[in-house]
Amino acid sequence: MINRNSVIHIYLFLIYLLLYNEAKSYRAVVVIHGILTGSDSMELIGNRIQEMHPGTPVYNTVRFAGWSSLEPMWQQVEEIGTDVISIGAAFPEGINLIGYSQGGLLARAILQRFPEHNVRNFISLSSPQAGQYGTRFLRLIFPDLVCETAYELFYSRLGQHTSVGNYWNDPHHQTLYYKYSKFLPYVNNEAVIVNNADYKEGLTKLKRMILIGGPDDGVVTPWQSSHFGYYNNNETVIEMRDRSIYKNDTIGLKTLDKQGKLKIITVPGISHTEWHKNISIVDKFLLPYLD
Repeated sequence: MINRNSVIHIYLFLIYLLLYNEAKSYRAVVVIHGILTGSDSMELIGNRIQEMHPGTPVYNTVRFAGWSSLEPMWQQVEEIGTDVISIGAAFPEGINLIGYSQGGLLARAILQRFPEHNVRNFISLSSPQAGQYGTRFLRLIFPDLVCETAYELFYSRLGQHTSVGNYWNDPHHQTLYYKYSKFLPYVNNEAVIVNNADYKEGLTKLKRMILIGGPDDGVVTPWQSSHFGYYNNNETVIEMRDRSIYKNDTIGLKTLDKQGKLKIITVPGISHTEWHKNISIVDKFLLPYLD
């Protein structure tokens, strides 16, 4: 016959197992910061994840902070991507990946460049996935830059040595974009000279891809770029499902969508500098996908 003390010990042991398994059920998270900032800018996200999901390992990359965030995108993809693969190897059950602003585009390219990754859920937080055609934040770096002539800088050898130049997508100079851009046409599998099946595999193996953006962003231009929408040559925004990158399924967006793995989230009233510093955004739109 089991005595009262034994029952209490069994009960406490079961509670311990429940709490332990609950804590262990949350997978490690890798967080990538935006342009001209660093890991400190993403601390709210990391801290909130650990507060609400106790026991979750969070890796907030310190690479390419500040001015070094302007280094070419491929260089950043290689170095941060190597870290992502190493972290994933330590957690064979899979990890989650969050990228904010430029960091979201870097994160997406990492998934494509390293298709052997074990990322389950990828969250792109207000990132120029289809490119950028707005100079508001760029005036901090190039005070006299305007959209109409920015292509003269970015579609050149010098311009392609900057991260922004690598995803500057001028809707009025598409011939130059495809000729000079060394990054975005390639990760989008739109470059005529190469089509990389790995780039599609790296995304379609995800459990979920969550794309978050909103009309009051003020920096990502057009804001629909955060959802893979973009301008045509008349500066009319073409939504993702009406663009060739989706219709031709060049990187797997259509596949993900048809499988119910693609989540498009639109949040009004949030400016670009608020996405990663707003607890309600973390609670409502990040935490639910970090299983």
